[in-house]
Amino acid sequence: MPSLSIIIITHNESANIRDCLASVAWADEIIVVDSGSTDGTLEVAHEFTPNVYSHLDWLGFGVQKNRALAYATGDWVLSLDADERVSPQLHAEIKAVLASPQAEGYRLPRSSSFCGRFIRHSGWYPDYVLRLFQRGAGRFSEALVHESVQLQGRVESLSQPLIHYTYRDVESVISKLNHYSSAAAEQMDAKGKRGGLAQAILHGSWAFYRTYVLRAGFLDGREGFMLAVMNAENSYYRYIKLWLKQKS
Repeated sequence: MPSLSIIIITHNESANIRDCLASVAWADEIIVVDSGSTDGTLEVAHEFTPNVYSHLDWLGFGVQKNRALAYATGDWVLSLDADERVSPQLHAEIKAVLASPQAEGYRLPRSSSFCGRFIRHSGWYPDYVLRLFQRGAGRFSEALVHESVQLQGRVESLSQPLIHYTYRDVESVISKLNHYSSAAAEQMDAKGKRGGLAQAILHGSWAFYRTYVLRAGFLDGREGFMLAVMNAENSYYRYIKLWLKQKS
């Protein structure tokens, strides 16, 4: 059986990290790369693995995940976020796939919770993400945010979902919205895109319509409406922050 390394990056994830690590305690190796946690995240991580490293110079999600990847020694790598969990069913499917792999990488469907409700529409499900891949066949794009695995080889899909506990409450929505919109504005500026009030309004309105109407967010109840508003705000603030950055 090929060996498997789990890689996780963290920053103040004490509310999530224990359940995440417990869900993959069966793995051959667990790598945790932290960026300056002060809430006990490191202490919990050390309970599950000796392979805990600190890199305090935050250069973005892609760079940090590549740092974690560099520590891995397994034949295969599974990249997780601290707010994700591997169910027993997904564990069994991963084990079966690694016993006889048919590709160099595998996409996992992801089932995400928003403010206590698992979202089945709104463009959030099945939300396939490439996370399981042969070490040496892939690396992460060095993006500030919304990084992805760049793989050389064939990609197949698994059927069992990765469980994702994101946006637990309104406070986390506001916090992540501010963080991600700022990082996205930086990334857009680096690519030469232009911001502006008109662009912010148009992109924000389109994000709401796409999420709530075209992607049937209305079927997700109140949380679907909240999610559509969040997507609209995220698009709006990205272009406003980009505009203000370019004006200064």
